[in-house]
Amino acid sequence: MSHNDPTKRHEFVLLFDVKDGNPNGDPDSGNMPRVDPETMHGLVTDVALKRKIRDYLHVTKQTSIFIQSEKALNTLIEDAANEKGAEKAKKTVNKDVQREMCRRYYDIRMFGAVLSTGDFNAGQVRGPVQFTFARSIDPVLPMDVSITRQARTTTDRMETGTTEMGRKPIVPYGLYRAHGYFNPFLAEVTGVSSEDLKDFWDAVVNLFELDRSAARGEMSMRGVGVFTHENKKGNAAAHRLFNLIRVPTVGTARDFAVYQVIAPRSGSLGAYGFPGVTLNWLVKPENWVELAQQKG
Repeated sequence: MSHNDPTKRHEFVLLFDVKDGNPNGDPDSGNMPRVDPETMHGLVTDVALKRKIRDYLHVTKQTSIFIQSEKALNTLIEDAANEKGAEKAKKTVNKDVQREMCRRYYDIRMFGAVLSTGDFNAGQVRGPVQFTFARSIDPVLPMDVSITRQARTTTDRMETGTTEMGRKPIVPYGLYRAHGYFNPFLAEVTGVSSEDLKDFWDAVVNLFELDRSAARGEMSMRGVGVFTHENKKGNAAAHRLFNLIRVPTVGTARDFAVYQVIAPRSGSLGAYGFPGVTLNWLVKPENWVELAQQKG
């Protein structure tokens, strides 16, 4: 069973870390790293993860992306509608325009989109790929670090000195875990191909390699595990499969080396009580320990 097969159901686990950086700033908190205020576990939104996939594929493969900042979204819908000779209609969903938008734009095929915002109503597309928020394994410590800049922005400010003060929000370290889902029934509707899935896994594996910035510090993909079902509807509940990949908490961490990832090796999971499901490690964690086989 291939993880590149769009006719199969897939679930996946992502493990990534950040060192001395801000993996996802919260605009409601002065761009400080996002956290769960009750537990102080770090958070990275699903929207942020999808943005990185869009950007990676646009840069490396010139993939056409719908959610972007270069053109108004309604203009892109109108272009597709005009090509199909569609008439303006607010109440009736134009399926021809919807199919054309799926054909044109990778992120609509994979993630879905709202296409009813303008004069041409192409409805709403439910995407087959969905992410959860990423959550850190242990609580993180958001810090607002003071920095200085050896430059001034205005002539008036030059009169008070040659430096300016600034702030840089970071977490010293955090290991994050996110879950994802691929629905083959929705993929059939949007027209996802095996090539689309190959591109998706390529982007996930290399999620941070072309997304470096001083603000994000050092971010690395530490593990990518994909569960693939033999049955199109699935052979097991997703949460039970996710439970096979365990990362015990360690408390305060400053490096991935202090963690262990306890999980099955790549291959069939029949010995763990899940016949018809395989696990494929696209990025095998360095600190991997094989989970003991068990039934049920």
